[in-house]
Amino acid sequence: MPGFFYFTTMNTSAPQPEQHVLYEQLLKQPADFKVTYRFYGEEEGGRKSIPFQGYRSDFWYPHEEHAASYIFMIWPEFEDEKGNVILEKDKSVPASGIARMWILVPEGRGYHRDKIIIGLKRYFMEGSRKVAECEVIELMGLQTNPVVSK
Repeated sequence: MPGFFYFTTMNTSAPQPEQHVLYEQLLKQPADFKVTYRFYGEEEGGRKSIPFQGYRSDFWYPHEEHAASYIFMIWPEFEDEKGNVILEKDKSVPASGIARMWILVPEGRGYHRDKIIIGLKRYFMEGSRKVAECEVIELMGLQTNPVVSK
Protein backbone atom coordinates (compact mmCIF):
# COMPACT_ATOMS: atom_id res chain seq x y z
CA MET A 1 0.00 0.00 0.00
CA PRO A 2 1.50 3.30 -0.98
CA GLY A 3 1.94 5.71 1.92
CA PHE A 4 1.23 3.05 4.53
CA PHE A 5 3.83 1.31 6.56
CA TYR A 6 3.56 -0.94 9.54
CA PHE A 7 6.07 -1.40 12.30
CA THR A 8 6.11 -3.15 15.61
CA THR A 9 8.28 -2.78 18.63
CA MET A 10 9.85 -5.78 20.19
CA ASN A 11 10.06 -6.09 23.90
CA THR A 12 13.75 -6.66 24.43
CA SER A 13 13.76 -6.19 28.19
CA ALA A 14 14.43 -9.14 30.43
CA PRO A 15 11.37 -10.84 31.91
CA GLN A 16 10.41 -9.44 35.28
CA PRO A 17 10.73 -11.81 38.25
CA GLU A 18 7.57 -12.94 39.97
CA GLN A 19 6.47 -10.54 42.71
CA HIS A 20 5.28 -11.55 46.18
CA VAL A 21 1.53 -11.12 46.68
CA LEU A 22 0.87 -9.46 50.02
CA TYR A 23 -0.71 -11.80 52.56
CA GLU A 24 -2.92 -8.88 53.59
CA GLN A 25 -4.42 -8.90 50.07
CA LEU A 26 -4.82 -12.68 50.03
CA LEU A 27 -6.23 -13.05 53.56
CA LYS A 28 -8.10 -9.71 53.66
CA GLN A 29 -6.97 -8.91 57.20
CA PRO A 30 -3.90 -7.42 58.90
CA ALA A 31 -0.95 -9.48 60.11
CA ASP A 32 -1.35 -10.94 63.58
CA PHE A 33 1.88 -9.51 65.04
CA LYS A 34 5.41 -8.34 64.22
CA VAL A 35 8.76 -9.71 65.31
CA THR A 36 12.39 -8.83 65.10
CA TYR A 37 14.27 -11.86 63.81
CA ARG A 38 17.78 -13.17 63.22
CA PHE A 39 18.55 -16.23 61.14
CA TYR A 40 21.18 -18.52 62.62
CA GLY A 41 24.30 -19.06 60.54
CA GLU A 42 25.22 -22.55 59.42
CA GLU A 43 27.87 -22.70 62.17
CA GLU A 44 25.06 -22.15 64.73
CA GLY A 45 23.02 -25.04 63.33
CA GLY A 46 20.99 -22.78 61.07
CA ARG A 47 20.41 -22.64 57.34
CA LYS A 48 23.09 -22.81 54.64
CA SER A 49 21.48 -19.80 52.95
CA ILE A 50 19.03 -17.05 53.88
CA PRO A 51 15.51 -17.65 52.45
CA PHE A 52 13.57 -15.54 49.97
CA GLN A 53 10.22 -13.79 50.55
CA GLY A 54 7.46 -16.40 50.64
CA TYR A 55 9.47 -18.65 52.99
CA ARG A 56 7.09 -20.86 54.94
CA SER A 57 8.73 -21.89 58.16
CA ASP A 58 6.86 -23.16 61.15
CA PHE A 59 6.88 -21.35 64.46
CA TRP A 60 7.51 -22.41 68.06
CA TYR A 61 7.58 -20.67 71.42
CA PRO A 62 7.90 -22.03 74.93
CA HIS A 63 4.70 -22.21 76.95
CA GLU A 64 3.53 -24.49 79.75
CA GLU A 65 0.39 -25.48 77.81
CA HIS A 66 2.20 -27.07 74.87
CA ALA A 67 5.00 -29.58 74.44
CA ALA A 68 8.36 -28.82 72.88
CA SER A 69 7.25 -30.90 69.88
CA TYR A 70 4.34 -28.56 69.06
CA ILE A 71 4.99 -26.34 66.06
CA PHE A 72 2.53 -23.91 64.54
CA MET A 73 1.73 -22.72 61.02
CA ILE A 74 2.61 -19.07 61.61
CA TRP A 75 4.44 -17.65 58.60
CA PRO A 76 6.71 -14.61 58.33
CA GLU A 77 6.39 -11.88 55.73
CA PHE A 78 9.63 -9.90 55.71
CA GLU A 79 9.91 -6.10 55.67
CA ASP A 80 12.64 -3.90 54.24
CA GLU A 81 14.47 -1.27 56.30
CA LYS A 82 11.65 1.24 55.62
CA GLY A 83 8.90 -1.03 56.97
CA ASN A 84 7.52 -2.07 53.58
CA VAL A 85 6.90 -5.71 52.71
CA ILE A 86 9.65 -6.98 50.42
CA LEU A 87 8.07 -7.83 47.07
CA GLU A 88 11.05 -9.38 45.28
CA LYS A 89 10.96 -13.18 45.43
CA ASP A 90 14.27 -13.75 43.66
CA LYS A 91 16.74 -12.58 46.30
CA SER A 92 17.41 -13.37 49.94
CA VAL A 93 15.68 -11.38 52.66
CA PRO A 94 17.94 -9.69 55.25
CA ALA A 95 19.60 -12.08 57.72
CA SER A 96 18.02 -10.01 60.50
CA GLY A 97 15.22 -7.48 60.55
CA ILE A 98 11.47 -7.23 61.07
CA ALA A 99 8.76 -9.60 59.86
CA ARG A 100 4.99 -9.51 59.98
CA MET A 101 3.61 -12.81 61.27
CA TRP A 102 0.51 -14.57 59.99
CA ILE A 103 -1.39 -17.31 61.83
CA LEU A 104 -2.53 -19.51 58.94
CA VAL A 105 -5.14 -21.58 60.76
CA PRO A 106 -7.80 -19.15 62.04
CA GLU A 107 -9.14 -21.69 64.53
CA GLY A 108 -5.68 -21.70 66.17
CA ARG A 109 -5.70 -17.94 66.70
CA GLY A 110 -7.86 -18.26 69.83
CA TYR A 111 -5.24 -20.58 71.33
CA HIS A 112 -2.46 -18.04 70.75
CA ARG A 113 -4.28 -14.83 71.79
CA ASP A 114 -3.29 -14.96 75.44
CA LYS A 115 0.12 -16.57 74.86
CA ILE A 116 1.73 -14.36 72.20
CA ILE A 117 2.68 -11.14 73.98
CA ILE A 118 5.17 -8.34 73.39
CA GLY A 119 8.61 -9.48 74.46
CA LEU A 120 7.90 -13.19 73.84
CA LYS A 121 11.01 -14.92 72.50
CA ARG A 122 10.47 -17.61 69.91
CA TYR A 123 11.78 -19.40 66.82
CA PHE A 124 11.32 -20.02 63.12
CA MET A 125 11.43 -23.80 62.71
CA GLU A 126 12.22 -26.21 59.90
CA GLY A 127 10.94 -29.49 61.29
CA SER A 128 12.46 -29.82 64.76
CA ARG A 129 15.39 -27.49 63.93
CA LYS A 130 15.47 -23.86 65.11
CA VAL A 131 16.70 -21.74 62.19
CA ALA A 132 16.02 -18.23 63.51
CA GLU A 133 15.28 -16.52 66.79
CA CYS A 134 12.72 -13.78 67.08
CA GLU A 135 10.95 -11.56 69.57
CA VAL A 136 7.43 -10.14 69.41
CA ILE A 137 7.57 -6.34 69.13
CA GLU A 138 4.01 -5.43 68.15
CA LEU A 139 0.54 -6.98 68.30
CA MET A 140 -1.49 -6.15 65.22
CA GLY A 141 -4.62 -8.15 64.31
CA LEU A 142 -4.07 -11.00 66.78
CA GLN A 143 -6.99 -9.96 68.99
CA THR A 144 -9.38 -8.95 66.17
CA ASN A 145 -8.67 -11.30 63.22
CA PRO A 146 -11.22 -14.13 62.88
CA VAL A 147 -10.93 -17.39 64.81
CA VAL A 148 -12.99 -19.37 62.29
CA SER A 149 -12.38 -19.89 58.58
CA LYS A 150 -14.21 -17.47 56.30
